[in-house]
Amino acid sequence: MPIVVNLDVMLAKRKMRSNQLAEIIGITPQNLSVLKSGKAKAIRFETLEKICAALDCTPGDLLEFQAEDE
Repeated sequence: MPIVVNLDVMLAKRKMRSNQLAEIIGITPQNLSVLKSGKAKAIRFETLEKICAALDCTPGDLLEFQAEDE
């Protein structure tokens, strides 16, 4: 998939654990794990907004486009 999720990088930079973030933004740790692994098919803008607010970052810090090798 050409969209890479850098949530684990931002969590490390902010010295925050996944469980803490899940509690702050109001989702289950399992759902956050799906997002972190890049296996999620979609993310609600509301959830993305909460993650950005909690980690003091932008969507561009969390999501990266990597073109697939042709």
